[in-house]
Amino acid sequence: MSSKNFTKTQFVLNNDNQYQLEYSIEEIGQGSNLTIERKKEDGAFETVQAMITRLNDRVFIQWSEPFDGRLIFEN
Repeated sequence: MSSKNFTKTQFVLNNDNQYQLEYSIEEIGQGSNLTIERKKEDGAFETVQAMITRLNDRVFIQWSEPFDGRLIFEN
Protein backbone atom coordinates (compact mmCIF):
# COMPACT_ATOMS: atom_id res chain seq x y z
CA MET A 1 0.00 0.00 0.00
CA SER A 2 1.15 3.50 -0.82
CA SER A 3 -0.16 6.88 0.21
CA LYS A 4 -0.11 10.50 -0.89
CA ASN A 5 -0.62 13.24 1.67
CA PHE A 6 -2.52 16.35 0.65
CA THR A 7 -3.43 19.67 2.24
CA LYS A 8 -6.60 21.72 2.12
CA THR A 9 -4.81 24.28 -0.07
CA GLN A 10 -4.57 21.70 -2.90
CA PHE A 11 -8.36 21.49 -3.30
CA VAL A 12 -9.95 23.42 -6.17
CA LEU A 13 -13.59 24.55 -6.25
CA ASN A 14 -15.33 22.98 -9.27
CA ASN A 15 -18.47 23.95 -11.23
CA ASP A 16 -20.67 21.88 -8.87
CA ASN A 17 -19.53 23.90 -5.81
CA GLN A 18 -17.58 20.87 -4.58
CA TYR A 19 -13.91 20.96 -3.68
CA GLN A 20 -11.81 18.48 -5.58
CA LEU A 21 -8.35 17.00 -5.88
CA GLU A 22 -7.06 15.64 -9.17
CA TYR A 23 -4.59 12.81 -9.73
CA SER A 24 -3.37 11.06 -12.86
CA ILE A 25 -3.56 7.31 -13.37
CA GLU A 26 0.25 7.32 -13.56
CA GLU A 27 0.42 8.73 -10.01
CA ILE A 28 -1.85 6.18 -8.32
CA GLY A 29 -2.33 3.33 -10.80
CA GLN A 30 -5.31 2.11 -12.75
CA GLY A 31 -7.97 0.14 -10.92
CA SER A 32 -6.45 0.89 -7.54
CA ASN A 33 -8.50 0.49 -4.39
CA LEU A 34 -8.66 4.04 -3.09
CA THR A 35 -9.20 5.09 0.52
CA ILE A 36 -9.53 8.72 1.59
CA GLU A 37 -8.61 9.68 5.13
CA ARG A 38 -9.12 13.07 6.78
CA LYS A 39 -6.65 14.28 9.40
CA LYS A 40 -8.29 15.19 12.70
CA GLU A 41 -7.12 17.93 15.08
CA ASP A 42 -5.31 15.39 17.27
CA GLY A 43 -3.27 14.17 14.26
CA ALA A 44 -5.13 10.86 13.88
CA PHE A 45 -6.79 9.93 10.60
CA GLU A 46 -10.41 8.94 9.97
CA THR A 47 -11.75 7.33 6.81
CA VAL A 48 -14.30 9.39 4.86
CA GLN A 49 -16.54 8.40 1.96
CA ALA A 50 -15.61 11.03 -0.57
CA MET A 51 -16.97 10.94 -4.11
CA ILE A 52 -14.35 9.54 -6.48
CA THR A 53 -14.79 9.81 -10.24
CA ARG A 54 -12.58 8.86 -13.17
CA LEU A 55 -12.39 10.55 -16.54
CA ASN A 56 -9.88 9.49 -19.18
CA ASP A 57 -6.55 9.22 -17.35
CA ARG A 58 -7.59 11.39 -14.37
CA VAL A 59 -9.06 10.60 -10.94
CA PHE A 60 -11.09 13.28 -9.11
CA ILE A 61 -11.80 13.24 -5.37
CA GLN A 62 -14.65 15.54 -4.29
CA TRP A 63 -15.76 16.81 -0.89
CA SER A 64 -17.94 19.64 0.39
CA GLU A 65 -14.98 21.43 2.02
CA PRO A 66 -11.20 21.25 1.77
CA PHE A 67 -9.29 19.26 4.41
CA ASP A 68 -5.85 17.90 5.20
CA GLY A 69 -5.56 14.18 4.66
CA ARG A 70 -4.14 11.35 2.64
CA LEU A 71 -5.03 9.07 -0.24
CA ILE A 72 -4.18 5.40 0.28
CA PHE A 73 -3.93 3.17 -2.79
CA GLU A 74 -2.55 -0.13 -4.06
CA ASN A 75 0.19 0.20 -6.63
